[in-house]
This record gives sequence, C-alpha cells and structure tokens, in this order.
Amino acid sequence: MFAFPRPGAKPVLRTAIAAFALLGLAACQSVSVPGLGGATGPQIDSSKPVPVALLVPKGAEGGGGVVGRSLENAALLALSEMPGRPVDLRIYDTAGDPGVTASVATTAVREGAQILIGPLYTQSTSAATGVIAGQDINMLSFSNNTAVAGGNVFILGQTFRDTANRMTAFARNQGVGSVAIVHAQDVAGEAGRVAIAEAAAANGLSVATVGSYPLSQRGISEAAPRIAEMIRQSGAQSVFLTANVDSDLPLISDALVNAGIAPDSVRFLGLTRWNSVASATSLPALQGGWFTLPDQAMQSGFETRYRAAYGEMPHPLAGLAYDGVKAVGTLVASGRRDAFSGGALTAAQGFSGATGAFRLLPDGTNQRGLAVAQVQDGRVMVIDAAPKRFGRAGF
Repeated sequence: MFAFPRPGAKPVLRTAIAAFALLGLAACQSVSVPGLGGATGPQIDSSKPVPVALLVPKGAEGGGGVVGRSLENAALLALSEMPGRPVDLRIYDTAGDPGVTASVATTAVREGAQILIGPLYTQSTSAATGVIAGQDINMLSFSNNTAVAGGNVFILGQTFRDTANRMTAFARNQGVGSVAIVHAQDVAGEAGRVAIAEAAAANGLSVATVGSYPLSQRGISEAAPRIAEMIRQSGAQSVFLTANVDSDLPLISDALVNAGIAPDSVRFLGLTRWNSVASATSLPALQGGWFTLPDQAMQSGFETRYRAAYGEMPHPLAGLAYDGVKAVGTLVASGRRDAFSGGALTAAQGFSGATGAFRLLPDGTNQRGLAVAQVQDGRVMVIDAAPKRFGRAGF
C-alpha cells in the first residue's frame, strides 16, 4: 500500500518520509507476475458453504493490527448480510509479515480454501502469490500496488490509475484540454505521475509540463517558484497534484499559490482524497478544485452498519474486506461451478461494495465507481455522481 502518516507541525515531512520507508517503500517493490486474466479456478459446490480464506494482519504490532481487526470485522459484517451464509469464511492471521503470510496461505490452501481474500501489504501479497502460483486458486489482495496484479492475483485497493482515469475523463468533458503534473520525488509521487500521464493520453488531454519537488519542506519551498514558472510558460489549464493530504498537499498547494498560480484561472485537480483531513478543504489553492470520492450514500450506509455492529467507525481500508467477501458471496450465490474463475471474477457488471460499484479487470487491477467533488468555500460538493453500475463502455 502507498501510505502516509498524519502530519505534525514542522517535522511533518520528515516524519512522513520515515513512516513511508517502513510501510510504503518496502511494500512497493516490483514483482513479476505471470500472464493476465486469473486462474481457471476450482470447481465449487455451491450447495454448501464454500471454504474461503481471509488473510489479515490482526496480530501485527501497532497500526497494522488495528487495520487487520477492522478488516476482519468488515468481512464478518459482509458475511452476516448474506442470505444462507454461502461462504465458510476461515480467518488466518498474517501478523503483517511476509514469511508468516506464506505459511498461513499454505495452510489455507491445504485446508481447502477455494479462494484467498487478502493479504494487506504488497510484500505479503508477493509471498502468498508464491504459494498459489501454478495452482487453480485466485487471490483478491487488499493491495493497491499494480505491480503485484496479474495472473491469479487481483487487487482490491483503490489505484492511482483508476482515480486518474476518472478525473481526466471528467476534466476533458468539462473542456479542460491540458494539464501540468506536479509530483513529489518519491515512489508514490512517481507512480502518480505515470498514472496521470497515461490517463491524460487515454482521455485526450495534453500534458503541458511536469514539475517535481523533493519530499521535504525546504525542497518544496525551493522548487515551487520553478514549478510555477513552468506552469505559466506551458499555458496549462489545470494542475494535477499527486500530493497526499496528510503530508505534502498543504505545503505544495500553498507554495504554488504564493508563487502566482491562481486557482481561479488554473484548475487544481487531486489524485488523493482531499477531504480525509477536514482542514485541507480550507486551503486557498483547493478552492474550486476537483478530486474524487466514493459513492457517499453507500459509504455512509456501510459505516452506519459497521458502527452498529462493533460500536466504532471502521478503518478507512476496512471496506476492502467487505468488498472481497461480498464479491465472493455473490458469485457463490449465482450457482456457477466456476464462480471463482478469472472469467467469473471479471464479469463486466461488477459488484456492489462498501463504497459503491466496483469490478475486477482482466489485468488484475480494478475499477471503482467514483464521484467527482469540488471544494467550494471550504465545503465539499459532489458535482458528478458516482455511477451505480457498470455498462459495456465502462460507466
């Protein structure tokens, strides 16, 4: 997973870099995967509960354990909402460790699991991939790293590519013809840059210029005037920021405005969820800017049901486990003996999940029904609703 911690005051970016090194860089190593489209899949007997393995890091230290327990709760919530309980959900603790993940994945397969849901981290996903390689078993990982997707591995995490595609398609339809990409000089920033550039090309936007900055307060301060001049010289109609709200977004957005990039003349676009920290929507540069959101009604409903069941709000990633179990249960309920095959998992109509419609793609990535929101006077307004279902052409 690409992840950033919450900021403090001046040490915020140094803290972000340290935490990213622990959670992000280790998780973003490129992994070679075979082929596309998923395994053929086992033949299942839907007349009785089908064994399904859930791999979560509930025994991990610190935040990983918190996420793991929330993932488990969300999976159990999804199961409780299914008529007839079509899934025999078996929970395995990965402890957030690749070696443990490989061990429990081996045990899960030996004990009859017909599909794996999880694990969370990219390195753990790679470890589990080695266990199921060459077998007729698919895996729905919680990772958002496209490097591990493909073959019999599908990722459920929201990807930069999906967000960039939604945003650039919307921007083009609104008459935006060019974009300047502004990104941090780190793994997530570079991945975001690539995703935006590819999405822009696919949706008919020209990339007017690309500017980057070191992920530090000094680096941003020194780079902003140079980037602002590049944007002015290029004539870009929009600025697409890869910055995360918990780290570099406040600094780079303010620095660009201070360097003369006015948000009332150049539209700011966001690759990340700008409203995940309430104070971010008051940033001057973001006023009038666009970013994506999941289906708000679906997300609110999920959070309400989760809170009623467990007495607390779900972790932001918990919905991924709900989605995985919901998809698997829906396929079992269809009565298909090949319900866990690559072809069944990538059905064009997709599934209804915790935060809206989603579908798995033959290359192992996913597409989610996202809304487009605009920041207006510090408030978030949905200006293009999330699609409720997928059609032949996508939405």
